[in-house]
Amino acid sequence: MAFLGSFLQYLIIMIILVAVAVCGVLVGKALRKRKDKKEALAAEAVTATEGDSTDE
Repeated sequence: MAFLGSFLQYLIIMIILVAVAVCGVLVGKALRKRKDKKEALAAEAVTATEGDSTDE
């Protein structure tokens, strides 16, 4: 009976750790998407202003 209790305890700990890892991956993915979108907008703004110059 003690073995079953210990097994369940470690199983619950494992489930909690997996849930924390999954949350970390999802948050990291969301942050990376946000950063990529911000960089794309900045690059688009730079190329738009470069194309407007008439100093040739």
